[in-house]
Amino acid sequence: MEKCEILTKNELTNPVMIYTRSPLDFGQARQLANQKARELGAEPMLLAWYEAKSGKFSPPVECCSEKKPGWIVYAESRGGSITIDINDEDYVFIYLDASG
Repeated sequence: MEKCEILTKNELTNPVMIYTRSPLDFGQARQLANQKARELGAEPMLLAWYEAKSGKFSPPVECCSEKKPGWIVYAESRGGSITIDINDEDYVFIYLDASG
């Protein structure tokens, strides 16, 4: 699960920004993102995520676009429409709103 390119806000579609003053670990960031996603969609389903510190992302798909990392293309091509960006791309989570 290595990064195929450096993630910038430009690759994210309509991200909802969340800022925290204290550092977060992955579990805390995911919990915060899940909470925000539930506010934005009745039944959000996590499709993809990224952690800047480690460079890890999921799903571990190879790059399939010259403009966006593969994990973003994967999520968006499967209906991912809720993007949560925590602390300027420290963590990014993309959800499908499964309610509609």
